[in-house]
Amino acid sequence: MSHSLSALVTEELSQPADPRAVAMAAALASLYPGAARAVLFYGSCLREANLDGLMLDFYLIVSDYEAAYGKGWLARANRLIPPNVFPFEHQGLIAKYAVLSEPDFDRLCGRDADNVSVWARFAQPSRLLWAADEVARIRAIVSVSRAAPTLLDLAAPAAQADGPGDGLHLWRTGFALTYGAELRAERTDRSGSIVDSDPDRYARFAAAYPQRRADPFTSAEIADNARRWRALQSRGKRLTAMRLAKASFTFAGGIDYLAWKINRHAGTQIAIKPWQRRWPLLGAVTLLPRLFRSGAIR
Repeated sequence: MSHSLSALVTEELSQPADPRAVAMAAALASLYPGAARAVLFYGSCLREANLDGLMLDFYLIVSDYEAAYGKGWLARANRLIPPNVFPFEHQGLIAKYAVLSEPDFDRLCGRDADNVSVWARFAQPSRLLWAADEVARIRAIVSVSRAAPTLLDLAAPAAQADGPGDGLHLWRTGFALTYGAELRAERTDRSGSIVDSDPDRYARFAAAYPQRRADPFTSAEIADNARRWRALQSRGKRLTAMRLAKASFTFAGGIDYLAWKINRHAGTQIAIKPWQRRWPLLGAVTLLPRLFRSGAIR
């Protein structure tokens, strides 16, 4: 990773955010005394001037899961199917936050991750709103700094196979591939609109990206890369389904949130029945086939 890319990530993470989001991050960290290491703010709410009525997105980074939860099932669930996701309210704002340990966060931002969910999100803009100390701040920055190179490295062979293009083409290729590696409720053009929302930012990051080779990828390398993406897509969709089922236990009203998010992004009119709220795990499982058939998630 080049110094210029590291500097871009450090600067971006340090940019100011809405004071209410900053206060919310500190309040969130206070729920996990002795375990919280960093709180990161990410997602579409970063671009919003008015946060009222929106659901903010945070990642809470903890030292380890036992320190966060004790030795109960939540620690085991977070380790086996990371992350755990919970709702949170503070001073009139609502949010959801995902919990990862420092080692898991670092691993899932890099190329060795077996799914795209973390590095695909942190290749996009985010803010480091709270850190327990300077060591925690530096560790969070180092981990986030791995995300963009991971996406660009894995997208490069596919982008070449699509034909000539600039740095924005590389980003668009990468986001399109990551959207195919999760069950997504967003419309099909969402991956391209991420880049279009701030093309200057993505152009700067692409320009700072350390190109690892000057010669074109061979056909064998392109084929190997395509197989890697097929594996990521297969595992990613299975993991998404497992996380949705797990969230029915960790996320109060999780099945209603799932329906709201899908209806908001896909224009559907899914209504949750009383029995699905009573048995949310079964409700989430029975909902998935309908979502596939309707095209609400892809």
